[in-house]
Amino acid sequence: MAVLVTGGAGYIGSVTVKLLIESGEEVVVLDNLSHGHIEAIDPAARFYEGDMGDEQTVAHILREHDIDSCIHFAAFIAVGESVEHPAKYYDNNVRRALALLTTLNEGGVKHLVFSSTAATYGEPQRMPIDEDHPQHPENPYGWSKYMIERVLEDFDAAYGFRSVALRYFNACGALPGCGEDHHPETHLIPLILQTALGQRDAIKIFGTDYPTPDGTCVRDYVHVADLGLAHLLSLAYLRHGGGSARINLGNGNGYTVKQVIETAREVTGATIAAVEVERRAGDTSHLVADSSRARELLNWQPRFPELREIVATAWEWHSHHPNGYKS
Repeated sequence: MAVLVTGGAGYIGSVTVKLLIESGEEVVVLDNLSHGHIEAIDPAARFYEGDMGDEQTVAHILREHDIDSCIHFAAFIAVGESVEHPAKYYDNNVRRALALLTTLNEGGVKHLVFSSTAATYGEPQRMPIDEDHPQHPENPYGWSKYMIERVLEDFDAAYGFRSVALRYFNACGALPGCGEDHHPETHLIPLILQTALGQRDAIKIFGTDYPTPDGTCVRDYVHVADLGLAHLLSLAYLRHGGGSARINLGNGNGYTVKQVIETAREVTGATIAAVEVERRAGDTSHLVADSSRARELLNWQPRFPELREIVATAWEWHSHHPNGYKS
């Protein structure tokens, strides 16, 4: 049996591929490299450069390899860009993903682990957020993930297509050889570390008037290796007959933007200038997870729960890869 990983050249995808191979899995990666990095792919994985929405390519992979499961990462993820260019997000994250799911189902693949997001919840009505919290996304990115979650429910009911949708909170951190390298970069921790490296004059703080302890947004930061592990556990859960599930992944601790900046100053020893600017469209004030379902169904427990340790692993990677994988 082999696992197809779409978007396996990306940040979380490449870490998950690495962990899959270390666990003894045969892995096939499909990535169009629009945002991924071929250097990030474990050389033990079989790599196909192509688009998940290309039915012929996906069908060919299913014929050539004994694929029994798919882990789907291939999505656009920038909240701000999704507000400015919603058509791009609905085309890739919904239309092409639907083509992938249809080809998998028709090819006899009945297990999927889906890279979803806490952005499907929208502005929280209660904290921490559990999986039964109402879902009303605040931006097209969140809506695109929400739509695929609904598609997966219908595929389960109609075709017996089982899935686990993992709703990430804020992915961060790094492993040796696998780090965060987006172009353009939009995530807070790598932007802060680029400032520490002198690649940016200052880090922007988008809004200081939120209903939070210091007025800046609160987020739940979860290490990328812990996310990768959850995908392996979800795969095992499905293979052993588990039913479709929607599962939060977070540490359960919230930190403000200013707290993350201060932690990075302590880790790096750099001054890290910060500039306060207006709110960014689509941002919610709080996102903190209740991850008890992940512990109950998957026996998942974060191995990197402390923000300082998370930032330190990211700094280790960025300081050795100041220009990303091109370094």
